Amino acid sequence: MPSSKALLVALALAPASGLVAPAAPVRPATALAARQPITGGNWKMNPTSLEDAKALAESIVAASAGATAQGIVFPPYPFIGIVGEIIKDSKLELGSQSIFFEDKGAYTGAVSASMVKSLGVKYVLAGHSERRTLFKDDDAAINQKVLKIIESGMIPVLCLGESQAEYDANLCESVCAIQLAKDLAGVAAADVKTMVIAYEPVWAIGTGLVCPSETAQKVHKFLRSKIASMYDQATADAVRIQYGGSVTPDSVDELMSMPDIDGCLVGGASLVGDKFGRILNFN
Repeated sequence: MPSSKALLVALALAPASGLVAPAAPVRPATALAARQPITGGNWKMNPTSLEDAKALAESIVAASAGATAQGIVFPPYPFIGIVGEIIKDSKLELGSQSIFFEDKGAYTGAVSASMVKSLGVKYVLAGHSERRTLFKDDDAAINQKVLKIIESGMIPVLCLGESQAEYDANLCESVCAIQLAKDLAGVAAADVKTMVIAYEPVWAIGTGLVCPSETAQKVHKFLRSKIASMYDQATADAVRIQYGGSVTPDSVDELMSMPDIDGCLVGGASLVGDKFGRILNFN
């Protein structure tokens, strides 16, 4: 059920806007509130065996029945096929943690977009902070991945965010604006409307540090305004922006009460079925 805050926003905005938003199963109709919440579980390099991956997928399916948010699971490459089979009759979507932007060739250790798509993948992460820092994916490579994901008929989940040093230097908005502009180069407005942006303050990922929900909301609002300036207001109103950074069952309700936060990108808590189910079933 929509929150009372979302209903008040809808009643306040609808007469002035006159907009007729597309149908959404959760949020009421206005340009701001019609976005269907979407939450992804990024398993990263976990779990350590196929049997454990199967058990985790089964537990998430059970815990996500009737979820408030649309759910995506991002298992490691070796587990994508079996996880896809387990979730195929559920409301969960299948995701890939990355792809390489070439179609095929002598790229040892790489995985192409067509490979993961053939396994039923619908969403692909691009620009996750760990890919940027550990594997040295720069904005040029991330942009190529975004374009390849779209070309292949899948949906990018574009991750961006600032480091601890950048946050301390009050460079959050500048860093996010640069990443957004470079990573979306050549991407059409129609594709931006259907993709997902994930704001992940690097300093809050796996560190135990918490980004206050009001701070996250401020950044999400800035990102939406930046997209409006790059494209148009309709595109900014349509794109879904997730928050990622040590999201837990205890923090999700407050985060999701913010008007510009449309879901979460979850790491550690997505490895426990009940915890991830609670995040998908936020209040």
